[in-house]
Amino acid sequence: RCTVDDRVTRVAWLNRSTILYAGNDKWSIDNRVVILSNTKTQYSIKIHNVDVYDEGPYTCSVQTDNHPKTSRVHLIVQVPPQIVNISSDITVNEGSSVTLMCLAFGRPEPTVTWRHLSGKGQGFASEDEYLEITGITREQSGEYECSAVNDVAVPDVRKVKVTVNYPPYISNAKNTGASVGQKGILQCEASAVPVAEFQWFKEDTRLANGLEGVRIESKGRLSTLTFFNVSEKDYGNYTCVATNKLGNSNASIILYG
Repeated sequence: RCTVDDRVTRVAWLNRSTILYAGNDKWSIDNRVVILSNTKTQYSIKIHNVDVYDEGPYTCSVQTDNHPKTSRVHLIVQVPPQIVNISSDITVNEGSSVTLMCLAFGRPEPTVTWRHLSGKGQGFASEDEYLEITGITREQSGEYECSAVNDVAVPDVRKVKVTVNYPPYISNAKNTGASVGQKGILQCEASAVPVAEFQWFKEDTRLANGLEGVRIESKGRLSTLTFFNVSEKDYGNYTCVATNKLGNSNASIILYG
């Protein structure tokens, strides 16, 4: 808007040095720019669908009693934050180094932060477009959230899933007692990514399902060896072996009377 009085004889709007309007005559070829009012008190233009390239100085130039006068206004164009490029979901082996990237655009320049959405609460991971994790651990797996913030509009938020592979670790393997003629169950629990495959041995002999009243069930982290009718020869030392592509782990479990 440009406020004028009745002494004004000529009016014009300029963008930098380009004339947009002179009086009611349009000089600009941009159809987004239109004249809004040209009266004795106001000379205003309107820009539809503003773009970042419209930012800059605009000048209202008037002629009064042969004296030119100008009034300048600076247009600042704000743009909501937008994440334009972000790392894909990734699977890595434990101990690897990982770099996650999150590039964002906006005006003013948005602040980009990474945080780890872990079960232990949400910890800030990085106040930067790049998050570097050296020697990643299994505890650092999970979802990482990138936020781009600039106060023009709501933050833009995206997530990346990081899967950390690690070899099996047998966390629970207890010796178990069972009476002759009763049911006996040995359990072996192993943490691993990818999930471990289990094998059971007695001495050097691998046990198979359905052999002499024995059942092996493996589901997720847990494998069970069930004896439906324990006999004296079942007592002794059993070995549980958990294996994935990164390695294996074993534990000795005793079935006693």
